Amino acid sequence: MREIQFREALREAMNEEMRRDQSIILMGEEVAQYNGAYKVSQGMLDEFGPDRVLDTPIAELGFAGVGVGAAMNGLRPIIEFMTFNFSLVAIDQVINASAKILSMSGGQYSNPIVFRGPTGNAGQLGAQHSQNFENWYANTPGLKVVVPSNPYDAKGLLKTSIRDNDPVIFMESELMYGDKGEVPVEEYLIPIGVADVKRQGTDVTIVSFGKIMKVALAAAEELAKEGISVEVVDLRSVRPIDYATVVESVKKTNRLVVVEEAWPLSSIATEITYHVQRHAFDYLDAPVYRVNSFDVPLPYAPTLIQAILPNVEKTVKAVKAVMYRD
Repeated sequence: MREIQFREALREAMNEEMRRDQSIILMGEEVAQYNGAYKVSQGMLDEFGPDRVLDTPIAELGFAGVGVGAAMNGLRPIIEFMTFNFSLVAIDQVINASAKILSMSGGQYSNPIVFRGPTGNAGQLGAQHSQNFENWYANTPGLKVVVPSNPYDAKGLLKTSIRDNDPVIFMESELMYGDKGEVPVEEYLIPIGVADVKRQGTDVTIVSFGKIMKVALAAAEELAKEGISVEVVDLRSVRPIDYATVVESVKKTNRLVVVEEAWPLSSIATEITYHVQRHAFDYLDAPVYRVNSFDVPLPYAPTLIQAILPNVEKTVKAVKAVMYRD
């Protein structure tokens, strides 16, 4: 094991897979000569050349479509969006083309493609650059949606995503690229759709994913100081969702709080809440609570950003609400 950054884990995953399989290419804005907007693809142009690491115009609809077509014809593209906010320009290619090809061709065409890039808040970037669309893509049959929370998971899940014969939405965060974590030197894969219990506990379950896992784990640490034992479950992917791990945890702790960065309406938190009350209702000792962003566009002011997004204080308060309910 060695400690590397989140961006380095992603780079290692792509490098290893591109060395293994000549059909894999990387496309996106600034991925080649500039080494990536967030330096995820640093050095890849030098190793793999301009035929496999391709800079594109600022035209997400165009290069996403090129990637979908390439995937239909034998290549395995990795398409980098500088942010998933920009993927809205390409959503017709992702939703109406890539996600539907297998079904509409009667199984004649698969679409082995990964759309990856950062999602959600990244500081003072304004409302148009700070949105979460995990639930949008998770609501689309034909897609898989992966949202890792640390370098170890990021590498193993990205390698698996690249090898998958279905289109995968792989969501990261600008705020995570510099995060460090232990990653093995030897090769490994992590299956899509398998959650991970990041912290064992007995009193209440917190479910989260992506960068908000840091909020969940920090809240668990704070609550431990008051004698509250929190189990923290990292979904790792939101399509498919590992419902079984969540339900088993709730059966043990009898309480659930879901923490998610996205807006509350039609959120992943809503889906988890429904499934738990459907399959573990008799085990619940309190209503399920969720902690989401406020239902407004994200402001620019740092104080307002802090007020609107999920944080440790709000998560601790939610846990105490389910713990001490009469």
